[in-house]
Amino acid sequence: MPQARALSQAVGWNQTPDDWRLAIEMNPVGCFAMEFEATLVATTTTIRYGTDLAWIGMVLTHPEYRARGYARSLMHCALDHLSDVKTIKLDATEMGAPLYRQLGFVDECVIERWHGQSNFTPVEVQQFTDPAFDKEAFGADRGTLLKRLAKIESASLEDAFAMGRGNRFGPCVSRSKESAVALAQRYLARHPNQHLVWDLFPENNLAQSLGFVLSRRLTRMTRGRKLKSNHTLIYACAGFEFG
Repeated sequence: MPQARALSQAVGWNQTPDDWRLAIEMNPVGCFAMEFEATLVATTTTIRYGTDLAWIGMVLTHPEYRARGYARSLMHCALDHLSDVKTIKLDATEMGAPLYRQLGFVDECVIERWHGQSNFTPVEVQQFTDPAFDKEAFGADRGTLLKRLAKIESASLEDAFAMGRGNRFGPCVSRSKESAVALAQRYLARHPNQHLVWDLFPENNLAQSLGFVLSRRLTRMTRGRKLKSNHTLIYACAGFEFG
């Protein structure tokens, strides 16, 4: 875990030890790494949402070890492991996208990361329950992930739910913009004066109006069967490594 965290920092990403731990615990046999002289130099993780969908994340290579084919080798390991899954997705940086296209992924949409900090008055919420409309929004059953995240921080309204872990807001799925705003404000109120992260689709951007600024823009890519989902219900994603 310390080496994985150091690798994230070396490439300018902000995964915490808890992020790494969750990614590995979700699918231990589907997470791969490359070592060079006992040092972790490249990684790739996978998460299965049944056989309908899988997510590839943490495709990282230390800057000093790039252009050696490590990422390609680990991606082949990941794809072999996921050979029974109908649809595979990932969020690609500009650097990684050419490799993924060579491996059969196609562009789906833009996804953005926004940073900021703010403070709001909390709203009254309900205890989280796994809503049926999350599968409608996401396109696959991610109940196992949601139950894990709910233990960290979660809140629900009648037509919406939201979660957070540390300084990250998301996922947030809602049938109304008003409920999504209320849950976002609750999260911000619980984390005053902290540097916060919010991953979202540009068409459902609430972050800018709440004082956040754009920090990264990635491309969501897909391989395999076209998955039926509804991004208009998603106001915050779980993260580039989880979907």
